[in-house]
Amino acid sequence: MPQITVDYSAELDDSFDRRGFALALHPVIAETVSTRIAACKSRFHRADDFVVGDAEAGDAVVNVSIALLPGRTPEVKAQLTEAVLALLAGHLKPADGLTVHASAEVRDLDASYRKG
Repeated sequence: MPQITVDYSAELDDSFDRRGFALALHPVIAETVSTRIAACKSRFHRADDFVVGDAEAGDAVVNVSIALLPGRTPEVKAQLTEAVLALLAGHLKPADGLTVHASAEVRDLDASYRKG
């Protein structure tokens, strides 16, 4: 049920351990929101173009979005968001001259969500 989408700058291709991040993230999500690890599904979207503020270059972005079935409190969502950001830092290798802007969001799936 948890739908995890990670958008990341192309500049991070060689410095972002995506598979390792997903495999570490799934148990954190399962424990925090009381679901099964097998229910977690992560997909990564590489973005060739990102612009941060008025920077010409030297910035990269990683955004993790986690969509859950409704019912989690704002406190649980905030706890998961903080855990995601802490975990993310361990899966990004520093790149020379590159500033990484990381963000995370936990939100409810729409009532129309179905799986087959």
